[in-house]
Amino acid sequence: FQRAVEIVFTAMDLSITFGDFPTEKISRNTKTFRQLGIGYANLGALLMAIGLPYDSPEGQSVAAAITSLMTGAAYRRSAELAESVGAFDGFLRNRDAMTNVLRKHAAASLERTDKIVDKNLHINADEIIFAANREWESALKLGSEAGWRNSQASLLAPTGTIGFMMDCDTTGIEPDFSLVKFKKLVGGGSMQIVNQTIPRALERLGYSADERAKIVDYIREHGNVVGAPALKIEDYAVFDCAVGARAIAP
Repeated sequence: FQRAVEIVFTAMDLSITFGDFPTEKISRNTKTFRQLGIGYANLGALLMAIGLPYDSPEGQSVAAAITSLMTGAAYRRSAELAESVGAFDGFLRNRDAMTNVLRKHAAASLERTDKIVDKNLHINADEIIFAANREWESALKLGSEAGWRNSQASLLAPTGTIGFMMDCDTTGIEPDFSLVKFKKLVGGGSMQIVNQTIPRALERLGYSADERAKIVDYIREHGNVVGAPALKIEDYAVFDCAVGARAIAP
């Protein structure tokens, strides 16, 4: 994951150098401050796939840990880029303010070290946040010497079109909209598509192939999990969505 962040973040920085912008003012501001926005796609599906309810303290802990790791790794990479090709043009006059903000991010990450997720789910927020804290340490150490290439690294943005092109079941940081989608076909008519993360989640939760098939068929027919054969009531929350019988409150 850290390596993926490095590659994507470097590519995003290059896009500023070679990109075109709609107005001269936007172009000047972007090339002076080099703001980037690495962020999420498919977070809701990830939590479902590992058997964690989106609307739960455990789900929030995993999301917080990954957010810290992604952002810390991005700023560490930004410091490496600055060491190689220089900090953003507006850095020197913003050095103290920016360093202070990143120190606050690092301190907030350190405060999350006691958030442990059930190890039976094969994901532990402590392990992720430990890696994140090391990234923040490196980002601050390198940045204090070389500065940062980018004034902003991460962003919580909507990724609707891009997310669906990437075959994501959910978009940015949002939960799944609904377990069943209706897709209009070019030649007319429509088809129902059940969230493809559901079978993975059921397998992670320990359901057999036959049980998984029956639950998916039930969801396809009813649009929700309430009353699904073989599905334990305590597992319902894993499949809660933005709308429907078990909608997550805003």
